Amino acid sequence: MSKRFFNAELENFDFTVPEAAGEPAREESEREAAEEPLAVGFAYGGHTFCCMTVIGQIEGHYILSAQNKTTKYEHVIPRLVSIEQDPRIEGLLLILNTVGGDIEAGLALAELIAGMRKPTVSLVLGGGHSIGVPLAVAAKRSFIAQTATMTVHPVQMNGLVLGVPQTLAYFQNMQERIVRFVSANSKVPPERFRELMLHSGELVTDLGTLLEGEAAVKEGIIDSVGTLGDAVEALRVMAEQPRA
Repeated sequence: MSKRFFNAELENFDFTVPEAAGEPAREESEREAAEEPLAVGFAYGGHTFCCMTVIGQIEGHYILSAQNKTTKYEHVIPRLVSIEQDPRIEGLLLILNTVGGDIEAGLALAELIAGMRKPTVSLVLGGGHSIGVPLAVAAKRSFIAQTATMTVHPVQMNGLVLGVPQTLAYFQNMQERIVRFVSANSKVPPERFRELMLHSGELVTDLGTLLEGEAAVKEGIIDSVGTLGDAVEALRVMAEQPRA
């Protein structure tokens, strides 16, 4: 059995990867996911682009329950490689509606997107929370819908946590990796991003800041408030510019 993870009406745009064995409760949702590709080719303005979605929770080293909508990073990585290397694809449109998820998996995807030479545009719809922030800013141009939100908060961890100085140092190191990446790929200064991360009194059960569309742009995290049409048009403009 194999799972289709790239689909387009254009000929020869299919790639497959072996379907990973999972717990029985997940088999039906895995089959449904196979019928709903996360990357689709489309044509606009005489160019051929790829649209990829990051939805639900970003699944990393641990398999989440079948009730969770997830984006599996081990499936997204080869898609990004194929998009970057396929000469027929001229750019990537990344659509985000995620609650966050595995930090290292999300950062890995963000680094890959930031390192692509082809035009990349992100559009935040609904929410781009937690590790979704680095994913949004990883694109060369970023948009957010007027009604979308982004949550900036400190690093969190589930499961057993040892109350030792090394644990605090690990959290601080992980948090600084996120701060450095976001500030390097957006206009928000690192000091301001830390302030947003550690803000108290806004979120009920957490530190952090909830930013709506225009606020995310004002803070310098996202480039513009925009729609799908704006994002696709920006991708076309970038594709027509000569590459360095």
